[in-house]
Amino acid sequence: MDFLPLFHSLQGRLALVVGGGEVALRKARLLADAGARLRVVAPQIHIELRHLVEQGGGELLERDYQDGDQPGCALIIAATDDEPLNAEVSRAANARGIPVNVVDAPALCSVIFPAIVDRSPLVVAVSSGGDAPVLARLIRAKLETWIPSTYGQLAGLASRFRHRVKELLPDLQQRRVFWENLFQGEIAERVLAGRPAEAERLLEERLAGGLAHIATGEVYLVGAGPGDPDLLTFRALRLMQQADVVLYDRLVAPSILELCRRDAERLYVGKRRAEHAVPQDRINRLLVELASQGKRVLRLKGGDPFIFGRGGEEIDELAAHGIPFQVVPGITAASGCAAYAGIPLTHRDHAQSVRFVTGHLKDGTTDLPWQDLVAPGQTLVFYMGLVGLPVICEQLVAHGRSAQTPAALIQQGTTAQQRVFTGTLENLPQLVAEHEVHAPTLVIVGEAVQLRDKLAWFEGAREDA
Repeated sequence: MDFLPLFHSLQGRLALVVGGGEVALRKARLLADAGARLRVVAPQIHIELRHLVEQGGGELLERDYQDGDQPGCALIIAATDDEPLNAEVSRAANARGIPVNVVDAPALCSVIFPAIVDRSPLVVAVSSGGDAPVLARLIRAKLETWIPSTYGQLAGLASRFRHRVKELLPDLQQRRVFWENLFQGEIAERVLAGRPAEAERLLEERLAGGLAHIATGEVYLVGAGPGDPDLLTFRALRLMQQADVVLYDRLVAPSILELCRRDAERLYVGKRRAEHAVPQDRINRLLVELASQGKRVLRLKGGDPFIFGRGGEEIDELAAHGIPFQVVPGITAASGCAAYAGIPLTHRDHAQSVRFVTGHLKDGTTDLPWQDLVAPGQTLVFYMGLVGLPVICEQLVAHGRSAQTPAALIQQGTTAQQRVFTGTLENLPQLVAEHEVHAPTLVIVGEAVQLRDKLAWFEGAREDA
């Protein structure tokens, strides 16, 4: 280990920055965020750097660096493009025992700046010792996606209650177990879901009860998107990895299901036209039953749970029984599949609106408001429209849409198995027969479909890979 990781307190202490350009500004911002008082010396100083120093009550020395600028400083940064000057600053700082950082010159540094994930008061730092700073930044980017922005609030909550917990649990091992459970339980989840006041109330109740606690279950209604795991939201992935039970649909891709917690119980409750593995009312009751047992229940749905996903029915049942829940939107099939097929749903020249339509109604018919669906300047997206496709095409034409209107079929959109077929309202049913198109398939109708040949990108990306 070439450098020992330490966190340095600079609150109210003087930090010297030698240099007045963009690089100096970046370093100075970090120092200011850490509470340091800045002393900046350079013949010319960037205007934003000037403002930063003035706002923090620091010192601006618009002249050449002098050796007398160092005494009294807790940290020194050399950020100039003058290598001999940077070396001189480093030698003087080392002689005085003052930590020094020389930008892009690890050999001249006694301290280095890591790549930082800031969730204050929680801070994560990643360093390569100056050997591979780009790699360190890439790792930081991965951590940024894994650590929710609300972790800082969670750390703040723990800080406010730390002393009281220590009084109630004088044993170190007991405290460790308590905090581990808290950071992985319902109180933490309230903070991460954006409900810090509720989390604080629950913690107050737990401490008032002498730490006795009865687990309360919760349901996570999560949209899994159209198929590509990379399209999951950060919150979706976090909840998937902490749920005790997973109820998943047929449209949830196996690669997405594999991202759920390994030891979670998995229950398949998929549905397809006229074939329900578990009836919807039974799913609703099951969510209530499992959550009432104190379990964290993940209801994982393809696409978005509030767009033809019957998510509203499920949370209506949860609300009626007082079961806590949260909803995580997903990228709906219309948006994801159209984007991966290179078909813009709206376009200044071709479509000024978009309409999402279910291909069959509750009673299994396709008795849709056809007159509204043939309005000019709109793109139509039919979910679950494959079985009723001949009727859909026939009725759109019968109500005034041209038989030559561009149309597309997107099967298993956003996945490696994606297939896209383009045609017109006149020959779309024939394409289904010729190419053995199967569900899940999305149907898009409108002038914007004609842009597909020009804008298709996903198939080319797969070929290059």
